[in-house]
Amino acid sequence: MRRRHLLAGLASAGALGGAGVVATGGVPDALGGGDAPEPIEPVTLDTVDAPGSRGGEVTLPAPGRPTFVDFFGTWCPPCAEQMPALAAAHDRIGDEVLFVSVTTEPVGERISEDKVVDWWRKHDGDWLVAADVSAELAARLDVGRYPSARAIDASGRVRWATSGTHTADEFVAGIERALDG
Repeated sequence: MRRRHLLAGLASAGALGGAGVVATGGVPDALGGGDAPEPIEPVTLDTVDAPGSRGGEVTLPAPGRPTFVDFFGTWCPPCAEQMPALAAAHDRIGDEVLFVSVTTEPVGERISEDKVVDWWRKHDGDWLVAADVSAELAARLDVGRYPSARAIDASGRVRWATSGTHTADEFVAGIERALDG
């Protein structure tokens, strides 16, 4: 009986370890996987002409430049709640990274660009905002909850990934991991 429990426990540990690899994109350092995750293949998104932003396109992660990506939805109350913290982090980081917020809403289809611009204004957004209508970037960065953020180093490797609301200090600390990477 004890052998069966031991084997079941080992199998559970293996399954959890494998889930950790999938969730983090690599083997955790504690398990001997000190290598950085694989670089994310860049995606080109349409940008929204809003305060601090411009119409056009942006490639994320930015090739050769640290990038911070905040995923939000205009329907998401926590996304609105954390806008002041994002603004403070943006002000503190400055131009050291490409700082961009991305919505996966179907902008131009079921949601108008004007609605995104109005939400952006209402919540004092003042940096680049883009639309990931196909959710391709969100899928590559394994975004499952909103709000979510990713700090990516200049080589395209995710150095910090999080979901939920955060303080400006937490955002800056996460972004600094991409700068150090």
